[in-house]
Amino acid sequence: MASGGGILVGKNPTKTLAAILLLLLLAVSPLCAHPAASQPLHSDPMPTQSPAAAPPPPPSSPQPKIPHTQAGGAARLRRIALGVLFGSLAGFLLSLAFLYAIRVAVLHARNAPAIARGPVSFTPQISPKSLQLALPSSRPLAHGPRGTYHKLVLDGDLTVAVKRLDTATHPDSSPLAVSKSDMRRVQRQLEVLARVRHLNVMGLKAYVREPDRLSLVYDFVPGGSLEDVMKRVRSQQLSLDWDTRNRIAAGVARGLRYLHFECIPRILHCNLKPSNVMLEEGFEPVLADCGVARLFDSGSADPESSGSLYTAPECYQSGRYTDKCDVYGFGMILGILLTGRDPTDPFFSGESGRGSLARWLCHMQHSGEAKEALDSSITGEEVDEEEMLMAVRVAILCLSDSPADRPSSDELVAMITQLHSF
Repeated sequence: MASGGGILVGKNPTKTLAAILLLLLLAVSPLCAHPAASQPLHSDPMPTQSPAAAPPPPPSSPQPKIPHTQAGGAARLRRIALGVLFGSLAGFLLSLAFLYAIRVAVLHARNAPAIARGPVSFTPQISPKSLQLALPSSRPLAHGPRGTYHKLVLDGDLTVAVKRLDTATHPDSSPLAVSKSDMRRVQRQLEVLARVRHLNVMGLKAYVREPDRLSLVYDFVPGGSLEDVMKRVRSQQLSLDWDTRNRIAAGVARGLRYLHFECIPRILHCNLKPSNVMLEEGFEPVLADCGVARLFDSGSADPESSGSLYTAPECYQSGRYTDKCDVYGFGMILGILLTGRDPTDPFFSGESGRGSLARWLCHMQHSGEAKEALDSSITGEEVDEEEMLMAVRVAILCLSDSPADRPSSDELVAMITQLHSF
């Protein structure tokens, strides 16, 4: 327990404040606990009735009588004295509680986390100094709506991926040009992302805050993204069977379940799409860019910047992002794995494409032609086709217009892993 300014502050401010208020109630309660003790202010006695009148005293021994006015005045003085005493005590305790609240506020302000400057590393493998010196030598890999990805080699031949979020990209919603409270909010969110530990989720290794940009450092995945792999599949440079595609979908679902149900506080991906699904050796998926979109705001969604093809319909209406929006993005990824089609294909802009991959897949299912929607390069085995048709139903469920009709990521894991049992 530390003391300052004559006021003791315990380790639990809430309990201490409750104790002070309890003392205040105990001090005030005597005023209200014995209402019968108070006497009327007038000096006239209250009339009473008795069944038998007492005999008058003998005339030879008269008793002296105390004037009623004198007794009433003494009682009134006692009440006034007690009122002053308890009022002073109550005022003192209220003043003490007020001063204690000020003390707690001052301590809270002093204990607020300082805004980190320069590089911040969450792993001993990355030295902040070497990271700062190596940043200018990074090589660009890809460009996205939220920033650019770079490849960077640090001391010890450690290769990392760096995502740079520039102020010029979104000047009105940049995580840099904000107040100190917003900067602390961003710092807390970065610390949450750094605590991520899961096979299918990419955790934050370090970050560098600069005047004009914020650089996020991740593990480098040489296998590329799911978007790159599917492009090679469409050009017949790579063959991807159904078992591998099913394993990718199951890994993405497990990563979402970890973010939604196992992380405290819960993390929303907010930008789930094939380019943010990295593939390790053996096509093991790793979710990248988790929660980065929320660095720009406190929970609203920006459909234009996060990719309208993968954005749930309610994001355009309410602008709020929930875990069911991530599930919608998973439905799009599963639809791509099943059909092999690119959502940006001009086919979907025509009447036969129904305007989008999601609507076209729903139309094919409802018209009984779901088999025709499957990627021809993975059809042929009867058992696989049955599993894929069941997976089409799961994808359509995830692509429902109503968030309430979509399964949770926890239910998704059970659905995908049970496909082999059908």
